[in-house]
Amino acid sequence: MKRYKVLIIDDELLARTLLTDYVEKIPQLTLVESCENVPQALPFLQQHDIDILLTDIEMPDMTGIELVKTIDKLPAVIFTTAYSEYAVEGFELNAADYLIKPISFPRFVQAINKVTQSIDIQSIPVMILKGDLSVEQKNYISIKADYKIYKVNLDDLIYIEGQSEYVTFHTTTRNITAYYALKKLEIELPEQLFVRVHKSYIVSIKRIEYVDATQVMVAGNKIPIGGNYRENIMKYL
Repeated sequence: MKRYKVLIIDDELLARTLLTDYVEKIPQLTLVESCENVPQALPFLQQHDIDILLTDIEMPDMTGIELVKTIDKLPAVIFTTAYSEYAVEGFELNAADYLIKPISFPRFVQAINKVTQSIDIQSIPVMILKGDLSVEQKNYISIKADYKIYKVNLDDLIYIEGQSEYVTFHTTTRNITAYYALKKLEIELPEQLFVRVHKSYIVSIKRIEYVDATQVMVAGNKIPIGGNYRENIMKYL
């Protein structure tokens, strides 16, 4: 059974004790450290690989959100907090989940199940064979979703839509929703074939029909253009 290394950061002793108890009840989790503040946790994060970070947000010296913004190699993050107003910012940082205190064990298990599934999917490489389409190499992407692995030819991929920690691959034959990071896909997809047009959309360049002031038409689908991406789009057209 695969095990996932967990780090807890919370300035409240009772919260750390509860989360420790929850972690120890789940066989595939291993608690590697429990810290009462960010300065205490930083050296550990810099020296060890962590799979799951359980962090409070409101803490002295440095908040959990500030911590996440400073980490280069980010583990799966679950925010644990008493303040729901941070939820939007938390998900904008690609947090895997956001738990509001008091946290019940069933809700904790739900979050862990989602996170471990996401980690397992992300560990399967997105298989993209770049290069000249005229050679014998096949240009495709393999997507794991719904306990299946879908093979999608890049030529059939119309656009990709980001939805928090999910993305939906819109193709000529089906739509597939899976755990992926849009930013990771932007890097891995061939730049001569796909372009980011919005914080939530990557589109196939060959399927762009027209571009106007606010949107791009892609195979009959109106996709909004983000202000920061307009210049990037125009260099391809």
